[in-house]
Formats: sequence, C-alpha cells, structure tokens
Amino acid sequence: MKLAWILWLASAFHNPVGDRACLAATVYLEARGEPVSGQMAVAEVALRRRESGQWGNSLCAVLRARGQFALSTTSKNYIFSDVNAWRQAWLLAGITMDIWKLPPSLRVVVVPKADHFFASDTPPPEWAKGTPLAVIGDHSFYRAD
Repeated sequence: MKLAWILWLASAFHNPVGDRACLAATVYLEARGEPVSGQMAVAEVALRRRESGQWGNSLCAVLRARGQFALSTTSKNYIFSDVNAWRQAWLLAGITMDIWKLPPSLRVVVVPKADHFFASDTPPPEWAKGTPLAVIGDHSFYRAD
C-alpha cells in the first residue's frame, strides 16, 4: 500500500477515520521499530499538538504540516510493506485517540508535556535544548517552549 493511497483515504473519509489513517501512517513511518511506549509517545506528541491548535485544527493537518512529521517529508510513492507493523500502528492510533478523548486529568500518558521529538540518528534540532523529558528507544522527547 502506498502513502499516496493512505493520504487519499484520509481525505476521502471524514474524522475520525481520516485522522486515524494519518496518525497510523505517522506512527508507522516514525516509530515502527520502536517499543510500544515509543510509538504511543509519538502519537501523543501529535495529539498534544492538535489539542494546542498551534499546528492545525485536525490531526491530519498537524501531521501534514510542512517539515514537522514524516508524513510531510516522505515520498508519496513510499510503500508500507510491513503488514504487522501497519496493523499495530492502526490499533495504536485508535487507542491513543480514544485516550485523548478523556479529560486531561484522566489520561494515561507516556511523555507528559512533550510536543516535539527527534531520532537519535539525526543531529539535534535547534529547539532541542537541555535534557529531554524522556528518551524512549531511538527518540528524544522535548517540550519546545
């Protein structure tokens, strides 16, 4: 399945299916080799950004914002070839979206307050100052104020 098809699917279906497709694709692209906690942390960052309204008012808008997540930087011809990883990303996207429907005081979160992350195999971005809030797998999570 190609990324272009998933993005079309996300645009053809209204929320929450479209947002779930975008979130699952992001989890797959950003963290499919990470532990479940790392995958959930990536999803939390996206949901926290959507909730803040600074990066867009829908999850797909947040995830497709230029240069912010793999959804905007990966070739539309990219093929999702790991069926098990896609299935897990789809399930995890649904679970984290359900958690995010709860009042903030009732949510169980992996990386409280984190709104940015980067992979350890890349140079630290300008906004990555100080100690990360968490390091999970190959990702460092930050709140970029």
